[in-house]
Amino acid sequence: MLKKVFASAVFGVEASTITVEVNVDKGVGYHLVGLPDNAIKESNYRIAAALQNNGFRIPGKKITINMAPADLRKEGSAYDLTLAIGILAASNQIKAEDLEDYLIMGELSLDGSLQPIKGALPIAVKAREEGFKGFILPIQNAKEAAIVNDLKVFGVENINQVINHFDKGEQLEQTIINTREEFYKNLDFPEFDFADVKGQESIKRCMEIAAAGGHNIILIGPPGSGKTMLAKRLPSVLPPMTLHEALETTKIHSVVGRVKAHAGLMAQRPFRSPHHTISNVALVGGGSYPQPGEISLSHNGVLFLDELPEFKREVLEVMRQPLEDREVTISRAKFTVTYPSSFMLVASMNPSPSGYFNDPDAPITSSPAEMQRYMGKISGPLLDRIDIHIEVTPVPFEKLSEERKGESSVEIRKRVTAAREVQTNRFKALENVHYNAQMNTKQIREYCKLDDASLQLLKSAMERLNLSARAYDRILKVARTIADLEGATDVKGNHISEAIQYRSLDRDGWLG
Repeated sequence: MLKKVFASAVFGVEASTITVEVNVDKGVGYHLVGLPDNAIKESNYRIAAALQNNGFRIPGKKITINMAPADLRKEGSAYDLTLAIGILAASNQIKAEDLEDYLIMGELSLDGSLQPIKGALPIAVKAREEGFKGFILPIQNAKEAAIVNDLKVFGVENINQVINHFDKGEQLEQTIINTREEFYKNLDFPEFDFADVKGQESIKRCMEIAAAGGHNIILIGPPGSGKTMLAKRLPSVLPPMTLHEALETTKIHSVVGRVKAHAGLMAQRPFRSPHHTISNVALVGGGSYPQPGEISLSHNGVLFLDELPEFKREVLEVMRQPLEDREVTISRAKFTVTYPSSFMLVASMNPSPSGYFNDPDAPITSSPAEMQRYMGKISGPLLDRIDIHIEVTPVPFEKLSEERKGESSVEIRKRVTAAREVQTNRFKALENVHYNAQMNTKQIREYCKLDDASLQLLKSAMERLNLSARAYDRILKVARTIADLEGATDVKGNHISEAIQYRSLDRDGWLG
């Protein structure tokens, strides 16, 4: 007897429906075809034990299982439940008239309980597209899949619940969540708050500007000056994610199984901080069966690279194209996948190998040649894509011991959100530009017009400070953001003079 059960496979951040055909016939044998990987081939041992421990068995007949389309590679243990229900239905151990109305997925433990799966959200999106009545999956993933409206999602703990649903008509409990309510409930409670940071007011101002315009930023300072602490608090002042951004972000994290169990939509922007021993594949994504890398996991959030010169040079260079295009395409002989990667880059570094080059109280222990070699690890084209360079100095004891709390992230975020709204209105006619950091040269000329006095100020600053040509556009972009934060329509001299301060690495004496 032949039965069809439906499952799904995830490629990139999209899912494809898989038809599992189970045929039970005379003879002996268990044949699983359709390009399954080792985890799926081993599933018959898990299924046999799970069925036996729940009062059922794999029939001693010839079982042929085809996973169609047969030329598409299937991987992972999420097909255990699909195969088990198919075998029971095809061998008449259970009645299952409406089996084809459901998409069924889950990994089986030997006692019949279910383990969580990866990619529940993209699978649920595909199930709704294809008109399935319901999606049966492990309870740990139910909230994540229930984000998708117009699809009934049933979270189950044990294979017995699924068997009783089809065989005895016992109703499964539907998981229903109010996506908007859940999403907005978690917005105003950041894990890290700028109120915890003592002193460093100028750096906080810098972070506010970076958040308002979506500018990439590099912090340069000696060890213990608070670079990492400040960077970790940046997501808390970024504008709240829109529902669309939250769906996009949750989808990517779902593919790699990084959505927390029993959690729905991600409300907080992601913050990723990979170690400097990371490989270029782990950073941009890839592998023989591509997975998203750190730059995609930080989509709509922050990618923090601590101790930037310690990263391997080729690892940093692969980021150049994704920083510009805001997506990364991974090509293999058989297929190509594209992952979104619109992130804000925050980097930190010591100014010299000893770490104390710009600390007035510390002795200089690095020779000019060592400093040159250390700074030379960061290429010009990469620095070109970083708008704001800021020097961080250690906090004096008086500030550290102060009782007074700093301004909270929620207050700063109100100003940032207002500035972002101004930018959204400015660029509403442009498809790929949403905030100031994304402007190209033509748009900079249009939206950052300077009066004669401001132009003269910029000219003399560039000559006196020996700023490079690449600094010109960056200064204008940052000045535009400072003007937006102030609510000013035009870029004025005071905006330009503040923006000039944020170009430390372009001055002579830093990068030679």
